[in-house]
Amino acid sequence: MSEKIISLNNLELVRLFGTNNNLFSSIKNLFPEIKIVSRGENIIVKGSQSKITFFEEKLSLIINHINHYNTLDINSLEKIVSSISSDKIKYEDDIILHGVNGKTIKARTNNQRKIKSEIDKKDMIFAIGPAGTGKTYTAVALAVKALKNKTVKRIIFTRPAVEAGEGLGFLPGDLKEKLDPYMQPIYDALFDMIHIEKLNDFIDDGTIQIAPLAFMRGRTLDKAFVILDEGQNTTIQQMKMFLTRMGKSAKFIITGDETQVDLPKNKKSGLTHAKMKLNKIKEISFVHFDSKDIIRHNIVTKIINEYKKDD
Repeated sequence: MSEKIISLNNLELVRLFGTNNNLFSSIKNLFPEIKIVSRGENIIVKGSQSKITFFEEKLSLIINHINHYNTLDINSLEKIVSSISSDKIKYEDDIILHGVNGKTIKARTNNQRKIKSEIDKKDMIFAIGPAGTGKTYTAVALAVKALKNKTVKRIIFTRPAVEAGEGLGFLPGDLKEKLDPYMQPIYDALFDMIHIEKLNDFIDDGTIQIAPLAFMRGRTLDKAFVILDEGQNTTIQQMKMFLTRMGKSAKFIITGDETQVDLPKNKKSGLTHAKMKLNKIKEISFVHFDSKDIIRHNIVTKIINEYKKDD
């Protein structure tokens, strides 16, 4: 009998082992002819040399899957282990577009991938979940792709300016200057995807528009890709007003985090209300992100999970 110690010090162990070690238990069950034990950041494997070598090949593919998709589930695990060849798994095409300096913008998690898939089938998508899951970034990428492919004529970004008062009247400067501090995540994404000179041209000629939610009233948004960010801070009336602006050949993505509502306590979130009210409309897709989708520093996942315990 042989023994091999495999180091996992470059991997966030919860991604491989799962919550309460449920994935690690599945891994052990899928390799019944060897003994697998975890010790800190190492895995100790005991069995015949051929079985250990086979396990190492599969473990490498499992880790590649985690690094590629930022997650692992039992179905994927079983698929990897049962695959006949130990060649690299052929991942589906996650690329959304190529951005500035050839940067590849792609869906990195299952739910980002779901938005990418759903936008081809549905015209309205709600992307709901915690910060750091790439909801807004993915939505912006899909909007830029649609503009480049000429399936829409313009992109419109909006959000409720709760922090500044919806009217924004007391802030100095023009509309763009007033909104800019609140739209920085949008700009950060756009800078990755469109050269600054072209982006400025798009903003100047109205191809890309940034406006407060109140400015949507009375408009019909045709042939546009429209993103409502921070949707949890809309009131029920604001959300209804926004959703009914949808014109022909339009795509709408609404993003939000129900745990980050900044409305007065006597106001119900339009996002929460829409989720309950509209979930049976088959033309609308709801994609729910969770801590498994977080692509920021791995400590963010742990922080969010700790705060969840208080809910």
